[in-house]
Amino acid sequence: MEWAGFFTRRGVAAVLEAAVVGGLHERVLGWSAGERHLTDLRHVGQALHQLVTVERLGLVAVVQWLREQIADDAPEVGSERTRRLDSDAAAVQLVTIHGSKGLQYPIVHLPFIADRWTPKPDMPRFHDTADDQRCLDVGGPQGSRWKDDSARHLAEEAGESLRLLYVAMTRAKSQLVAWWAPTNNTQGSPLHRMLIGRGPGTAVVPDVSMLPSDADAHQFFEAWRERGGPVWRLATAQTPPEPLPAGAPPALSVRQFTREVDTTWRRTSYSALSKAAETAAAAARPGVDSEPEQAPRDDEPDTVEVVAGASEVARLAVGADVPSPMADLPVGAGFGSLVHAVLEHADPEAPDFTTELMTRVQEELPRWPAPVEPEALAAALVTVCESPLGPLAHGRRLVDIGLQRRLREMEFELPLAGGDDADYPVDRIRLGDLARLLRAHLPVGDPLLPYAEALDDPALGDQRLNGYLTGSIDVVLEIDGRFLVVDYKTNWLGQPDVPLTAADYAPSALAAAMAHSDYPLQALLYAVVLHRYLRWRLPDYDPDQHLGGVLYLYVRGMCGAATPLVDGHPTGVFSWRPPAALVLAVSDLLDGDGGVS
Repeated sequence: MEWAGFFTRRGVAAVLEAAVVGGLHERVLGWSAGERHLTDLRHVGQALHQLVTVERLGLVAVVQWLREQIADDAPEVGSERTRRLDSDAAAVQLVTIHGSKGLQYPIVHLPFIADRWTPKPDMPRFHDTADDQRCLDVGGPQGSRWKDDSARHLAEEAGESLRLLYVAMTRAKSQLVAWWAPTNNTQGSPLHRMLIGRGPGTAVVPDVSMLPSDADAHQFFEAWRERGGPVWRLATAQTPPEPLPAGAPPALSVRQFTREVDTTWRRTSYSALSKAAETAAAAARPGVDSEPEQAPRDDEPDTVEVVAGASEVARLAVGADVPSPMADLPVGAGFGSLVHAVLEHADPEAPDFTTELMTRVQEELPRWPAPVEPEALAAALVTVCESPLGPLAHGRRLVDIGLQRRLREMEFELPLAGGDDADYPVDRIRLGDLARLLRAHLPVGDPLLPYAEALDDPALGDQRLNGYLTGSIDVVLEIDGRFLVVDYKTNWLGQPDVPLTAADYAPSALAAAMAHSDYPLQALLYAVVLHRYLRWRLPDYDPDQHLGGVLYLYVRGMCGAATPLVDGHPTGVFSWRPPAALVLAVSDLLDGDGGVS
């Protein structure tokens, strides 16, 4: 009844605007194509308001009219029923100067700003100099004040045209184009008076200015240009070209493809490089392919993968009595994409972090459907974000690092061995060349040193590095002046049908899991990407100082404050800080073993 009374007093438009102010627009804009829905809603509301205010229809009659309109699907071109654009941001807009006040546009064209007709007034309108009252002279041409009042009328109109010129010229963000031409209406136009009625350095703009010759006009414009003013160009009429003579149609034939397709050049990724060893067919497939608009993550398994030896050792390690916060949650690439999206957008500095995570889960579930309750996932991620990240992060937690110190989803396109250089030797650099660099720079006992043996496998190591490496780093964290590459993993490292605990994510288990999934290659490549990025962005960049290392966060093993420590390293967090010399050497190799590191 309260809304019905509001409708009776104020109409449909007032009801709609009250709902919008009450938060309706925020909910609608949160939908897919929300701007389209909100435009339609306002359109329907304004049409109904017209019925109430003009036709004087009541609430029941308005509802009945709307039902009839919905049932009538006959097209009415040009009528009020024509659907409105949800946004005209990309359209060319024709507006008056008065209508453009307060607005801005990337590019503004003023085709008529040098055309202003200044007739003698029928009845002069002006402001009295004594009390600034608006006056109208009705005495006629024979009146004693007619001449002075007419002059005052024309002076005020001239001043108003200058104000409109200011409004028109200040609407442009990036480019302003105006036209000037000598016509009968040019002398009183604001553009003519501004540019030619006065010279550079003269403040007073006359109400009328004489027309110069073409040569004099060019000199005026050039003088303005030399002093940093507008740049002028002469518009000349062009004679259209003569049409080509009609001849006999050429003989039709099948076009021959004579070029060679370079299948060695490819736009590849870590996932494509690591999976090339699975089958010979995958290794020989051309590297250029179509890409989905929104693909799930392809660097995590869809099922439980038992890492040989890792889980059995983990069962005897510290943390076997600490349950995983995500033990009851599903597995798979889709669920991994959901977790990544939530962690990407959640603000750790929100007043209520649990509510923040719940909101993000509800937003991302339609994009990444998974059989999980939002409350359960949000609660598990709170625990994950309150887990220590280990020595490389100086004991910080994800919840301690605000968005201003995170670079999220850092996409990159890294040129490999010449990039687009068609003359670069395609056989010069191969992926297996990384093995010698690992052996040369990593000390004995480094957890990623054994990966050099995997690179010796021809199925993996013989891949040519020619083209571009593309991908996206989950997040780069800045902690105390150092930058860390962070990758989230939702891999299940325990045994199937056995309760998952923190012990399944002890350092030994993580090292085995990293090698099993070719993550050392990803960690090394992403460290090079961060090195290239910081080298471009930090004026005083020092790899030894600014490269903080790599963190692989196996979120199922991160158990909050109860996370066990093994030799000072929390479970679920794989930490690796490659020597700066190794990162620079790999960067040189990817650049062609002769470029700048």
